[in-house]
Amino acid sequence: MPRRNSAEKRQVLPDPIYKSKVVAKLVNQVMESGKKGLAQRIVYGAFEIIKEKMDQEPIEVFNTALENIKPVLETKSRRVGGATYQVPMEIRPERRQTLAIRWLVSFARKRSGERSIAGKLAGEIMDAYNNTGASIKRRDEMHRMAEANKAFAHFKW
Repeated sequence: MPRRNSAEKRQVLPDPIYKSKVVAKLVNQVMESGKKGLAQRIVYGAFEIIKEKMDQEPIEVFNTALENIKPVLETKSRRVGGATYQVPMEIRPERRQTLAIRWLVSFARKRSGERSIAGKLAGEIMDAYNNTGASIKRRDEMHRMAEANKAFAHFKW
């Protein structure tokens, strides 16, 4: 973290097909080694699979899934007088979205069963839409941790 100035937030340009900044962030998270075209093919392929399987607009399914995944509370370590406490704190909206997208992509990569990464991503999005899946489990785990450490909330500053 810089001592003098805070880092400027870069504006992400919306993706070409859905004109959505959130989809562009998903593409950037899927991207490896700077291969944006491949990442776009993966994301749009996943959206096509969602459209076929659910007969709904894929962008709406994705947005609902993202809302289901977004965590509200997280714990941060605070050192107070030689002891380290896990202090529950609310999460800023940008970080909520970033965490949700990061979990969605990482758990999609870890999935087994489907062949293609597009199929895995589509499966994870559909699971999150239905409030099941690994990313929902991670959110619940994070909320449980914050709930368990609610006694240390007074260390928040």
